[in-house]
Amino acid sequence: MSQVSQVNSVDIYENFLLFHGAQLRASGVPEHYFKSICNKLKNQIFDAGEYFQLLLLDYGDEERGEKDPVFTVMSLQDIKTDDPNAIFLIDHALTFKSDILRRQLLENPEIAKRLSIMMGLSADDNVDSIVANIWRFCNFYSINSQGASVEDSLPLWYVMDELGSGIVHNDTPNCRVVPFIYTAEQATYSLLFPIRNIDEGEQITRDYVEGFLDNRDLFLLPWQENDFSEESLEQKEPDMAYFLQGRIEESLPENIDTVPSLNGNQPLKVFSDYNLVRQYLTDPAFEVLNEDGNSEEADILWLTKHFKGFNELNKNFPNTFINQFPFENVVTIKDLLAIVCRRSIEKHHNADNLTTFPSWLPTTYNLKTELRQFVSFFQNREEKEFDNHWIVKPFNLARSLDTHITNNLSEIIRLSQTGPKIVQKYIENPVLYNRPEVGGKVKFDVRYVILLTSTEPLIGHIYKKFFLRFSNVPFAMNEFDVYEKHFTVMNYNENANLKQLKCEEFLNEWRDQYAKYPWDKIEDEICEMFQETFIGATKEKPPRGIANNPQSRGLYAADIMLSWEDSKIQPKLLEINFIPDCQRACEYYKDFYNEIFKLLFLGQNDSDIFRKFT
Repeated sequence: MSQVSQVNSVDIYENFLLFHGAQLRASGVPEHYFKSICNKLKNQIFDAGEYFQLLLLDYGDEERGEKDPVFTVMSLQDIKTDDPNAIFLIDHALTFKSDILRRQLLENPEIAKRLSIMMGLSADDNVDSIVANIWRFCNFYSINSQGASVEDSLPLWYVMDELGSGIVHNDTPNCRVVPFIYTAEQATYSLLFPIRNIDEGEQITRDYVEGFLDNRDLFLLPWQENDFSEESLEQKEPDMAYFLQGRIEESLPENIDTVPSLNGNQPLKVFSDYNLVRQYLTDPAFEVLNEDGNSEEADILWLTKHFKGFNELNKNFPNTFINQFPFENVVTIKDLLAIVCRRSIEKHHNADNLTTFPSWLPTTYNLKTELRQFVSFFQNREEKEFDNHWIVKPFNLARSLDTHITNNLSEIIRLSQTGPKIVQKYIENPVLYNRPEVGGKVKFDVRYVILLTSTEPLIGHIYKKFFLRFSNVPFAMNEFDVYEKHFTVMNYNENANLKQLKCEEFLNEWRDQYAKYPWDKIEDEICEMFQETFIGATKEKPPRGIANNPQSRGLYAADIMLSWEDSKIQPKLLEINFIPDCQRACEYYKDFYNEIFKLLFLGQNDSDIFRKFT
C-alpha cells in the first residue's frame, strides 16, 4: 500500500469513529471489530454467506407450531471472538412504522411475498397474516439525536433479511445482533458478532429479549407459549419511590398559610410565554407584560414549561401567582392518572365479566410495572371470548403519537419494550355522532377545561363550554391503522378534514340524535367523574398527590369519550392534559381567557359559565 493510501485509510477510519464510535460503544460492540466494520461498510462487503448457512427446519411428521421457528442458521466454519473480521453486516428486508405497515405491504407485493416465506405462511395467507406474525420477526431502534423532533425520535421497526431473521433464540446465546445506523448512506444495518467461540456446524443463536432480566417469561411470549391466566389481576398502588422515578425534582413551598396579597386598585400584571394569553387576555383587570419584559414585576406567571421552583417563588415573590401546582403530574401523566383514579374504589374488578372499577376509567394497566397482571387479564378475556382490543399509549406524549390499537398480545408486549407505556381497553362500543357528509356515524370525544384553585380544601371548577373533536371516517371495529377512523385529533394534520362545531350547536344536534339521553344528566356524571379524580389526586401528600400551595392556580383539559354499557351511556376519562392547546377555545369564545383569569385570580365565579366542585 502506498503512503498516500495509508494516510487516506487512516483518515477514513478516524472519520468513521468520529461519527459512529459512540454508537458502537453504546451498543456494546467490542472495539477490535471497529476497523472491520468500517471497511465492510465502505466497500459494501456482505460476507456472512461465507461463514453461515440458512437452513429450513424439518419437523418430520410433527406439525410446526404457530410460534416454532421456520429457519435456522448454522456455522460453516469455526468462528473466534478474537478474530477482528468476525463481525458481519446483515441487511434489512423492511423498515416500517406500525401505522403504515399494512399500506406498505399492499403497495409492495414482492416484499409481502418475501416476508410470507420468511414467516412460513402459506400462499393463501394475506397481508393480515403477515401483520399479525411480524412481531416475532421485527426489532426496533430510535434516533435520539440532539434537536430531533418527537416524531423523528419515535421507534422504527425493521425486519432483518433471511439470514438475520433465521437466527433462533437462546437464553445463553453465542452471538449478539445489534442495529447500526450508517450516517454516510443514511442506511440501517444489523451487526452480527460472536460473544463466545463457535464451532463449525454449531447453531447460531441470540437472545431475543436481551437486557430484560425481569419478566423474561412474559417478554418471550411472542415466541414461546405460556399460560398466565391464573396470575393475580389485582393492581396495587406503588410506593412513593415510583412517583419520583424519572421525574424532575421540584421544591415545595415552606409557607402555605398566606394567600398572595394583591392591589385591587390596579390591573394585575401578567407575564406569559403563551402567545394566546398575550393576544386574548383583554379584560382591563389585567395588564399583559411585554414578552421580553421582566417577569419579576408580574403578579401572575402563566408559563407553558414545567415550573419546579415553588419554594423559591414562595420565598422571593410571595405575592405572585403561578399557573401550576406542585406535583400536578399525578393527573397529567397517564400512568399516574390511572393510579389516582383507582383511589375512589375498594373493589378492583368483577371476576365473572372482567369489568374493572371505577367504571368511568377504561381498564388500564401499566406495562412497565403491571405487565404480568395485564397478560393474565388479557388471557382471561381471551378464554371467555370477550372483545380484546387495546390501545397502547406512552406515559407522556400527546396528539396520539406512538399510540397503537391492537388485539395482538405479541404486539402489545413488543411495544412495551420501546419505552414506558400504559395499555387501556379500547372502547369497542362508543357513542357515535352522525356525519352524513362523510357517510355515517363517527367517533367523537369531548374536552372539558378544569380549573383548580385550591387543594386544601379541594376547590375546582369546570368550564361549561366544552369542545368537540370528530373522526372523519365512519366507525367500525376494523382497520385499526386507519387513523381518521379511530382517532379524533385532526388539527395537527394539514391534509385532514377538521370538523369544527361549537358546543351549543352540538347540543341541538344531540337532542335530535339522542333524544332519550338528556345531556344534562350525562354532564352530571362527567362532573362527578372529575370530582372523584381530583379527590383522589389530592388525597395523598406529595409526591403521591397534588401539593397545597396558595400561590398556585391550575388549568387542565380533560378528554372523555362516551361508551354504551348495558343500554346506558357511560362517560370514560381518557386523559388530562398539562398546559393544553387553547387555540380553539379562544377562536370559539373570545372571552375565554378573560373568564378564566377572573375566576382563577379574582374569584369571580359566574355560575352560567363555571360549575364548582369540592
